[in-house]
Amino acid sequence: MDRIYLDYAATTPVDPRVLNAMLPFFSEMFGNPSSVHRYGQQAEAAVDFARETVASILNCRPDEVIFTSCGSESDNLALRGAALAAREKTGANWMLTARTEHHAVSRTVEQLVEHYGFAVEWLEVDEYGRVHPETVEKAICHATALVSVMYANNEIGSLNPIKEIAEICHRHGVLFHTDAVQAAAYLPVDVQSLGADLLSLGAHKFYGPKGAGALYVRKGTPLVPTQTGGGQEFGLRAGTHSVPYIVGFAEALRLTAAEREQRIAYVKPLRERILGAVLEEIPDSRITGHPESRLPNHASFAFKDVDGNLLLTLLDAAGFACSSGSACKTGNPEPSDVLTNLGLPRDWALGSLRVTLGIGTTPAHVDAFLKTLPSLVQQARGLNRRHLHLLQVQV
Repeated sequence: MDRIYLDYAATTPVDPRVLNAMLPFFSEMFGNPSSVHRYGQQAEAAVDFARETVASILNCRPDEVIFTSCGSESDNLALRGAALAAREKTGANWMLTARTEHHAVSRTVEQLVEHYGFAVEWLEVDEYGRVHPETVEKAICHATALVSVMYANNEIGSLNPIKEIAEICHRHGVLFHTDAVQAAAYLPVDVQSLGADLLSLGAHKFYGPKGAGALYVRKGTPLVPTQTGGGQEFGLRAGTHSVPYIVGFAEALRLTAAEREQRIAYVKPLRERILGAVLEEIPDSRITGHPESRLPNHASFAFKDVDGNLLLTLLDAAGFACSSGSACKTGNPEPSDVLTNLGLPRDWALGSLRVTLGIGTTPAHVDAFLKTLPSLVQQARGLNRRHLHLLQVQV
């Protein structure tokens, strides 16, 4: 059997329709949108059309869409730009977010604290990794510059009550940002309904090109640009436009919005099969993240007494591409921030596995995976116990 890709939360292949939309702008219509001549006018028109397409899906004004290089850059611009602007305007110096955020958010906040003199309150999450509105209500105050809570967790799939959190922020006159990079592939991103002042997107999570992202910035939201130079993107993000990638971003988002229900109906039953079969067939296994309020293509687990990195290696050797929530640091596996904040003990948190499906996943792929996984978990447990025994002998 060919290798089976089950890591669509990490990245997705570019949709052929997206690639076809991009190709002319690499060679035939290669102009710089800032140029006055015909070549530049063609490129500028393509960027304008892409911006209008994205705005129609986000239900916002075209001039509220800022094109970036990726979701991480969008997060960085939102957090740094809004925090610096808020402090300059009102003196607000506190940021509210959670340790379960993507590192593009949490590490940006850490840098703002360490190098820019901001303060942060890390919001508590429940056993499913969700931030409750009541938690935000208790923490927010007049000194809060920005609240950032992700729409859907990339690692465990849980959904946050974004609309309710946004309403709390607005009652207190505080800006609200949400990282929707993982969510946009399957969830609506109507910013009026969600209530976000800032919303981050990345194309490669929904069959668009790597190297393209966007940040929605509600009109009137003060934002200090973090990349300066020319006046591109309304003065908020300098740099020559990557026209092919912007075109690809817009087409990928358009297709995602048009086909969302169809894609959900396809992947969700396959996801349900995986969730049920793993819990039934593998002892000492548990779902991480909310069992129901989660991304429809996302299944994630913790296995007791398993080295997640070893399990990934075994799966890869067997032909399956998955991912884990643990990161290997100088040979020593450590649980991810997300799993640590769920309160999982170390012997569970180290054994994480994320399985994410896409439009290329077939029932046969799922069958093959479920047939193979139990024996590999058992093998990983045996190797882990042997390793621990050798360490005890050496001590």
